[in-house]
Amino acid sequence: MNAAFLSPPAAAAVSGTDLLLWIAVPYVCLSVFVVGHVWRYRQDQFGWTTRTSQLLEHRWLRWGSPLFHLGAFMVIAGHVVGLAVPGSWTEAVGISEHAYHTTAVWAGSVAGVAMVAGLGMLCARRLLNRTVRLGTDRSDKLLFPLLSATVLLGIAATAAHNVFGAGYDYRSTVSVWFRGLFVLQPQPEAMTGAPLLFQLHALTAFLLFAAWPFTRLVHVWSAPVGYLVRPYLVYRRRAAPSAAPGRRRSVSGSR
Repeated sequence: MNAAFLSPPAAAAVSGTDLLLWIAVPYVCLSVFVVGHVWRYRQDQFGWTTRTSQLLEHRWLRWGSPLFHLGAFMVIAGHVVGLAVPGSWTEAVGISEHAYHTTAVWAGSVAGVAMVAGLGMLCARRLLNRTVRLGTDRSDKLLFPLLSATVLLGIAATAAHNVFGAGYDYRSTVSVWFRGLFVLQPQPEAMTGAPLLFQLHALTAFLLFAAWPFTRLVHVWSAPVGYLVRPYLVYRRRAAPSAAPGRRRSVSGSR
């Protein structure tokens, strides 16, 4: 990535490693994310599925899958607000920084615990159940460790700095860097001063984006959202056919 994207003072403040980690790697991962999905859809539409293993084992899946998905939805919503929405916008609608920070920490903690618990169950059933383990392919062996690392690093960063620590306003650094990538005005200097756990969490998240098209995560784009607005199906019972004309009804018994 050319340093021409950066202003001269900013370009002088960052090293080549910073340019690689906070500009080149994210853009490469996002490119693989987009191109990989197009390739996967064109080459493997029949494999565009989660490849459920419910028939092989359902007790752990019954609890692990809802916990993981519910936690994931909450975590994604929190990341969208925290990374994509500037702090000035939330303050403009009457949400103070303290209220936002308190809500984000505790709601994120609950979501993170649910997601970790569900993911732990899903990973355990793949390791401990032989039939499920035999059905685990190479993409799963890449996905589960990478997904686990991303989730655990995010939980660790929140716990270390915002639950048990003095507090860290990631919206003044990580969020600025993240938004800058999408408007083609990257600011790698915003990430150089971020805590190590936040940096590792961001890097593993982008690596997860790069691996996304080649794993079962593609089923996210095939969620049956249409079921929510689909009209009701009306089932009518077909009337029993009447006896054919001229056919006598048999009567049992004797006179």
